[in-house]
Amino acid sequence: MSAPTADRSEPGGTGVFSPTRAQISQRTLRTDAWWKSPLITDLGFAAFVIYATVRAFMQSDYYVADYHYLTPFYSPCISTGCVPEASHFWPQILPDVWWLPYAAASLPFLLLFRLTCYYYRGAYYRSVWQSPTACAVAEPHAKYTGETRLPLIIQNTHRYFFYIAGIISVINTYDAINAFQSPSGFGFGLGNVVLVVNVVMLWVYTLSCHSCRHVVGGRLKHFSKHPVRYWLWGQVSKLNTRHKLYAWVTLGTLMLTDFYVMLVASGTISDLRFIG
Repeated sequence: MSAPTADRSEPGGTGVFSPTRAQISQRTLRTDAWWKSPLITDLGFAAFVIYATVRAFMQSDYYVADYHYLTPFYSPCISTGCVPEASHFWPQILPDVWWLPYAAASLPFLLLFRLTCYYYRGAYYRSVWQSPTACAVAEPHAKYTGETRLPLIIQNTHRYFFYIAGIISVINTYDAINAFQSPSGFGFGLGNVVLVVNVVMLWVYTLSCHSCRHVVGGRLKHFSKHPVRYWLWGQVSKLNTRHKLYAWVTLGTLMLTDFYVMLVASGTISDLRFIG
């Protein structure tokens, strides 16, 4: 691989481009396949972004009226183009135009919640932003400003998107509970299992967030004086150790849930019913 193009002697150079660093012409001395990890991360992110974007703008096959199955990609459904039953009690206030997703009020916040997530930052800093690409691999940036300038300064808003994500998780929980219906009353099918598993994993991912850990136990000087918050902090901390796992699992459950609802709503398959 070619060496970085930046001049190491440049006064403003920082990091690996600092004049005080060793003058190594190679980009890296590593001999392992260090590029595999960022490549796999890129492919995983790309797969979800492409699928979610296509489904968000399809504006069809998002609701199963008989069982009240509503895909999370369309919740809350507040467009005038939404099926009235899919909106539940939400006002239909968005215009029905092809370039505006039916759930445009929630999708941007969910996207920003994940983009500013501490795990996702580390993942796409390496795979997309190339800062750094991998340990002991020189990044292509001549200067490093951290999260003090656009666009990375937006990362500091993560805690606020966490609050909104919590509200949206409540909405998704309502959708999952509301789906226990059939034409004859209470019902239970495979779609309910898919919806419930998805919403549980969304809660686990949201509650394992670093911001949640800080909200629960941050700023406490004496844990002994706050036993309830200390216990909650301990539970959230246990979840936090697997935040990376939950981040990836929820991308999968979101796509699976949407895909299943789409298949049933389009009539491609029938929901496997256990009751009702």
